[in-house]
Amino acid sequence: MAESNTLSIVCEQCHTKVNIPALAHRQRAVCPVCNHTLISHRDGASEKLLALSFSALIFLLLSLPFNFLTFKASGQKHSIDLPTGITVLIEHDYLSLAIITSLATLLLPGMVLAGLVLLCLAQLQGRRPFYLPRLFTLVKALLPWSMAEIFLVGTLVSLIKITELADVSIGLSFYAFIGFSAFTALCISQFDPTRYAMWLSQGAPPQPKPLSEVQAKVSIQRTWALLITACILYIPANLLPIMYTEFFGRETPNTIIGGVISLWESGSYPVAIIILVASVIVPVAKIIILAWLNFSVQREKTTSKQLRIRYYRITEAIGRWSMIDVFVVAVLVSLIQMGNTMSIYPGQAALAFCAVVFVTMIAAMTFDSRLIWQQWKQLP
Repeated sequence: MAESNTLSIVCEQCHTKVNIPALAHRQRAVCPVCNHTLISHRDGASEKLLALSFSALIFLLLSLPFNFLTFKASGQKHSIDLPTGITVLIEHDYLSLAIITSLATLLLPGMVLAGLVLLCLAQLQGRRPFYLPRLFTLVKALLPWSMAEIFLVGTLVSLIKITELADVSIGLSFYAFIGFSAFTALCISQFDPTRYAMWLSQGAPPQPKPLSEVQAKVSIQRTWALLITACILYIPANLLPIMYTEFFGRETPNTIIGGVISLWESGSYPVAIIILVASVIVPVAKIIILAWLNFSVQREKTTSKQLRIRYYRITEAIGRWSMIDVFVVAVLVSLIQMGNTMSIYPGQAALAFCAVVFVTMIAAMTFDSRLIWQQWKQLP
C-alpha cells in the first residue's frame, strides 16, 4: 500500500530536506539536489524480499555438500566442494586467504540473507523484538562486504585460465552457487534500508544528524590516511608475485600484470581485459578519484558538485570488484594441488592487493559526501 501521508526526509548524501508525497507501485523519490534515491515503494515488497532471501539461503545450503569443481591432469584427479576448498587453503598454511574467501563468499552473505529473512518476517508479523534495530544496522554494514557474485566471476576466470592445462568439470554445487549469487544480487536490489528504518522507528523517517566541523575534519584526515596506506600497499601488490605455478618441479612466479599479458598472448582477450580493468585500472582510478574528491572538499571547491557526487557513487559501486583476482588465486590454489606435477601457491602480493581493496573501500565509506555540498569551515 502506498503511503497515505507526506514524508519529510533528510538526504543522507547532501543533507537536503525533501518533502515526499505518497508513492505508487514502483515509484521512487529522488533528492532534487544530488539525485540520491531517498525511498522507493513496491507493493508486497516484504513478501518478495522474504521469498528471494529464503531462496538464496536454500541455494547457499545446496552449494555446500556437492562437488564444486574437478581438475584432471597427467592421470591425476582432484575434486573440491566449497568447504573442502577452504580446508585446503588452511592445510597449506594460507589461513588469511581462507578466512577472507570464506567470509566474503559464504559467511557474510549468509548472515545478510538470514538478517533479511528475520527483518521481513518481523515486519509481516507486525513484531519489533528488541534485537531488530541492531540486526538492521548489522545487515546494512555487511552488505558491501558480501561478494558472492564477485567470487563467481573469479571462478569463471579461473576456469578459463586452466582449461588449456587440463580438463576441468563443473559439479552440482557450482550451479547451486550460481543460483545463490543471482538471488543474493536480487535481494540487495530489492532491499530499501530507508523503508525498514522508518518501520523500525514506527513511521518516523530517518533524520541524519547535521555535519559538524569536527566531523568534517576527521573525515578528511581519515580519508587521506587511508588513501596513503592504499598507495603504499599498491606497490608490493603489483611488484611481487600474486601466485606461483609449479609444473614438474619448475616454479614460475606470476604478477598481476604478468597474468594479464599471459592471458592476452594466449588469446583470452575478454578475460585479460576483465583482469586488467578490475585489478589495475579500478584500484588506481578509485585512489585518484577519492584523492580528488577529498582535496576538493578540503579546499572548499563549490564547482562541479553533480560531477563529483557521480564519481563518488561510481567508486562506491565498483571498488569491491577488484577482489576478482584474489578469488582467482583462492580457487586455483584450492583446486590445483598435485605435488611436483602441478601446483599453484599464493604469492605475497595476494594479501597486499586484498588490503588495497579493503582500505580503498573503507576510504570511500569514511569520505562524507555531504562535504561536496557544504563548506566545512562554515559548519557548526
